[in-house]
Amino acid sequence: MPKNSKAVKRELDDDVTESVKDLLSNEDACDDSFKKSSLIVKKHEGEGKECDVEEGGSDGEEEERPAWNSKLQYILAQVGFSVGLGNVWRFPYLCQKNGGGAYLVPYLILLVLIGIPLFFLELAVGQRIRRGSIGVWNYISPRLGGIGFASCVVCFFVALYYNVIIGWSLFYFSQSFQHPLPWNECPLVKNKNSTYVVPECEKSSATTYYWYREALNISDSISEGGGLNWKMTVCLLVAWSMVCLAMIKGIQSSGKVMYFSSLFPYVVLICFLVRALLLKGSIDGIRHMFTPQLEIMLEAKVWREAATQVFFALGLGFGGVIAFSSYNKRDNNCHFDAVLVSFINFFTSVLATLVVFAVLGFKANIMNSKCISLNTNKIVTLLGNGIDESLFPHHINLSQSSQISAEDYHQMIESIKGKVGDEDEFQKLGLEPCSIEDELNKAVQGTGLAFIAFTEAMTHFPASPFWSVMFFLMLVNLGLGSMFGTIEGILTPLIDTFKVRKEFLTVGCCVLAFSIGLTFVQRSGNYFVAMFDDYSATLPLLIVVILENVAVAWIYGIEKFFEDLKDMLGFTPYRFYYYMWKYITPILLLVLLCSSLIQLTMTPPSYSAWIEEEAREQTLRFPLWGIVVCISLVVMAIMPVPIVFGLRYFNIIDDNTSGLSTVSYKKGRIIKESARPGEDDDTSLIQGKSPSKAPPAMPGSTIYRKQSGGGNPDADTAPNGRYGIGYLMADMPDMPESDL
Repeated sequence: MPKNSKAVKRELDDDVTESVKDLLSNEDACDDSFKKSSLIVKKHEGEGKECDVEEGGSDGEEEERPAWNSKLQYILAQVGFSVGLGNVWRFPYLCQKNGGGAYLVPYLILLVLIGIPLFFLELAVGQRIRRGSIGVWNYISPRLGGIGFASCVVCFFVALYYNVIIGWSLFYFSQSFQHPLPWNECPLVKNKNSTYVVPECEKSSATTYYWYREALNISDSISEGGGLNWKMTVCLLVAWSMVCLAMIKGIQSSGKVMYFSSLFPYVVLICFLVRALLLKGSIDGIRHMFTPQLEIMLEAKVWREAATQVFFALGLGFGGVIAFSSYNKRDNNCHFDAVLVSFINFFTSVLATLVVFAVLGFKANIMNSKCISLNTNKIVTLLGNGIDESLFPHHINLSQSSQISAEDYHQMIESIKGKVGDEDEFQKLGLEPCSIEDELNKAVQGTGLAFIAFTEAMTHFPASPFWSVMFFLMLVNLGLGSMFGTIEGILTPLIDTFKVRKEFLTVGCCVLAFSIGLTFVQRSGNYFVAMFDDYSATLPLLIVVILENVAVAWIYGIEKFFEDLKDMLGFTPYRFYYYMWKYITPILLLVLLCSSLIQLTMTPPSYSAWIEEEAREQTLRFPLWGIVVCISLVVMAIMPVPIVFGLRYFNIIDDNTSGLSTVSYKKGRIIKESARPGEDDDTSLIQGKSPSKAPPAMPGSTIYRKQSGGGNPDADTAPNGRYGIGYLMADMPDMPESDL
């Protein structure tokens, strides 16, 4: 600061305060939904223009940042984004696979250590900086601006195949309005001489055949494209049309859809749970779920899978959480939101697991009854061949095989084993044990659970078409809720950065995604869905979230971030988050990243193919070009991070002459300036306040804003403000003149 800084300051105060008081004496109060600043933009030609710039804005142009109509709408949006298809078909599978009820213990521990802290962090930075993922991380550190672009790329990759799953659900939904359901029985082939069941269906099951042949018409390998499946192409078009119409007006349109898309799945899940509990065998399924296998908890694989599920269940790293929270008012209690949404997500996963296991328990009892009936008939044919009916209890009537209970059947099996004596001889008889536990231990996840196992169970429901309609409508709504957040994670940062029209960008994004998505609706499309699901998101998102955590805790500064949170929330968050963000969570994420890398390198890239002639799944390795695509997905997703870092580090992108105006904030006050190369902050600050006395060489606008509470409007240059949007987040006392 020059020696005559006091004189300069007084002169600035006199001129600026008068102009502010005269021109903006009647500034409106802040809107309840977001804090809006009324500004005067003074062009260098001397023309004055009044406009509104929302807090966190970066332009002097007229714009208002959209806002949520209510806190409920915002919470439903976050819940709809975080609660998705994975809660219904991934969490129950992991629970079944990793020790039943014991799996909930590592999941809850990691939810507290990883999930809630990172979710809170993303909510806080989005709400504070009021920008999408690109603007947020560019503000934190311009060299890490690639984090936001990487999030956008991952969101786009995920949206490509996620909407295909919604298309599948729409197809099954459209086919559910008939009785009996089309996947109830195997189709018959009639010719002149005979009628027979389709061999592929006879070797598998009716629901399996319908999924692979009628719905997907799947090819035998990823190398056999087989052309477009027109039914799924139409469904994909409908799915993208729904997303486009819901998102075209931003949160003003998608927010209203959230009331239905977020709440309807809970209505369906509760209805399914009540209905399933009234069915025979449902308690067996729930008992199987909550029977803990504590020894499995000691395996590292269980903790790794629990951490991965926590990570993806909350939608961390996608940018959707940041985008949604950026439309909040600045003093919203985002800590409460983080804890609330995290536990709603956990509750939903447990509720969905109860429903799945209750229904699978009912299905297991039906399959067990069929097994007992079939094997009882085998026993009848064996009578007289060394097996006598007197071996069995007298109350068992072999002529009524359908009436024999599981206990009676097991008594018969034990009697036959005692008579035969040799285990090998018993195996030759071809009798099966028929155990409900064995049926429940057949772990099914993903599309196999939703489109095969669950659909088969629903065929045995009374009024099965009604339940099928409800189930697939629920899947559509769960998918749409997640899609809204995913697309918002693409649109919001791009709109904030490049200032394009929301409508044009939304339509363009959906058209482009539909065009690329045609790859997923050819006959081999299911294999591409599996490829993208395995390789496009896992590693890139882990790297993105690690960088997010490091950027806030170590580059921006954890102490400064805590001051920001105190200024924003009105209270200091628990010290627990200090240690989580700075030490524990980054270490756990690095361990998770390393274990995921080891798993990928130890497991060759492969996929599960359906072989038509054998009517069974077979694991095949990707061809060379498929491996290249897998690697390319990971590289393309994470490439923006080193590219932006290199461009900033070597000054290929000149931050001082990038054309982005600096916007500085302190307690709701804003000043805009145009940076000039070679100027120090004092000179540019003077030009920002008094362009008439110190005209800048570059064209631009100078903004004056009335201080909301009156007083002397100081101009504070934000840290790294030359790179775009800057906040002075701390509630700062009067600063000494040497700091100006």
